[in-house]
Amino acid sequence: MNRHTKDLSAQLGSLLRSRQLTVTCAESCTGGGIASAITDIAGSSQWFHAGFVTYANDVKEQLLDVSPETLMSEGAVSESVVRQMVEGALKAAGADIAVAVSGVAGPDGGTEHKPVGMVWFAWAMKNGVVTTLCTQFEGDRSAVRQAAVERALKGLIEMLKN
Repeated sequence: MNRHTKDLSAQLGSLLRSRQLTVTCAESCTGGGIASAITDIAGSSQWFHAGFVTYANDVKEQLLDVSPETLMSEGAVSESVVRQMVEGALKAAGADIAVAVSGVAGPDGGTEHKPVGMVWFAWAMKNGVVTTLCTQFEGDRSAVRQAAVERALKGLIEMLKN
């Protein structure tokens, strides 16, 4: 893990610990990178509940209660799906705050409407506040995934500070 990611993870952990809150994540294109970054920080068992790596659509349905109709009509890389992922993760883990991510990391899989580097995020609090964002990252598969992990962590920090 690079220094910037480690700093973001430590900042997130400090905020969660000071507020006595817990976090969970639902990941697709990042493949567990968010959970790994969070749990790289000593003491993370105090604030990290669970991580869901739901790469396959049927697993998104089973573990996170994502609608098969939404997956069929909008695709996994969509605002509706990450909203359902983040809400499902919050419920399944019983956490206070969550992030979900789904995107096209590449090098294949991109389309005209969903190019390589496109990543959807959703952040949610147990109180019902949900924020979503779609970002286009540049670089190879590794760069897209790393940038997505860092943006996910930043979003959690921003949500906790507001």
